[in-house]
Amino acid sequence: GYFLEDFVDMLCNQKLNQSWELLFHHSVVIICFGIAVVLHQYVGFALVALLVEINSIFLHLRQILLMANLVHTTCYRLNSVVNLGTYVVFRIATLAWMTRWLYLNRENVPPATYAVGTVGMAIMTPMNLILFYRLLRSDFFR
Repeated sequence: GYFLEDFVDMLCNQKLNQSWELLFHHSVVIICFGIAVVLHQYVGFALVALLVEINSIFLHLRQILLMANLVHTTCYRLNSVVNLGTYVVFRIATLAWMTRWLYLNRENVPPATYAVGTVGMAIMTPMNLILFYRLLRSDFFR
């Protein structure tokens, strides 16, 4: 539900050139979660994918602090460190585990579902690595 609501909100309230990456991300997530919901399969895999969203708390807090012009505060600095730590644990490690699981279980997953999962991981992993690089550059290597 969150991804659908956020997708519609961005379509209605933001310019496409500002939100296309997140719209693309949400589209991939909606398709992948949609498979789990419609087929009533791979629900555990989808739940593991939701671990990634734990980091979103700190990404959103970062945005709020930026909008409030609180970049040069202890709160922002602390959030930056926690954001980076949760990013590694809940985004990078989770996506790595999911990619590994998908590869190891390729014989047990129907070809169409495997293809969607593989494409999803092939899209999400680079997107998250690029965002990680941007966060590092912005918050730690100014």
